[in-house]
Amino acid sequence: MPLPQSISSNARVLWHLAINRVTGSTHEERLKSFYKGQAGDYDSFRKKLLHGREDMLTSLEFPEQAVWVDLGAGTGSNAEYVAETVPRLQKVYQVDLCDPLLDVARERAAERGWSNVVPTHADATTFTPEEGSADVVTFSYSLTMIPDWFAAIDNAFRILKPGGVIGVVDFFVSRKYPADGMVRHPWSTRTFWTTWFANDNVFLNGDHLPYLHKYFTPIKLEQRRGKVPFLPLVRAPHYIFLGMKKAE
Repeated sequence: MPLPQSISSNARVLWHLAINRVTGSTHEERLKSFYKGQAGDYDSFRKKLLHGREDMLTSLEFPEQAVWVDLGAGTGSNAEYVAETVPRLQKVYQVDLCDPLLDVARERAAERGWSNVVPTHADATTFTPEEGSADVVTFSYSLTMIPDWFAAIDNAFRILKPGGVIGVVDFFVSRKYPADGMVRHPWSTRTFWTTWFANDNVFLNGDHLPYLHKYFTPIKLEQRRGKVPFLPLVRAPHYIFLGMKKAE
């Protein structure tokens, strides 16, 4: 008897996470190596692990005819959380370096009839929309996978219009001595999760939130923990950050 689709899908992803050897000399090559065998199953598995995406995206206010740049957009699934908003936007750029994931994004946009959604093969640290600027920029569990994450945030600041909004959701660990009002994770949390995620080239960093605060006035900040698939007692730390671009 064949396995139910959800079980076989999860099994394929788990095999790639546990067995598949990531190869490549560049970040783009490593992404393609990691995702090429699991792109079609990516969304169903990650939905169980990547918490807070819907909360972040539905908390955003998209101006009429806005330009939205989703950096590290993967399969383009973020647009599904605001599907009713997408048709009234001028343009949605789904930017990623991984072609297998972008192929899924292109299929999704075509099926939805979203002619204003443009899955784009580009680097998050240098991408500029054709319009020259954006109203909204988002990172959904992508900053931890971008080696030059600080350059990606710099680029988001650069392309955002004055008063533009950034939305970020991602895994994190705190600094050893965080600022007042910030969560302080114990040594065990900082060490375990940093090591655990690094096996899949996901690099947690205690400087993400301080760096975001440097460039953006916080609108919303939540520091949470979420369930990890197949590990019922384990909770991984993640945050949601919405901020408005500060004056240059």
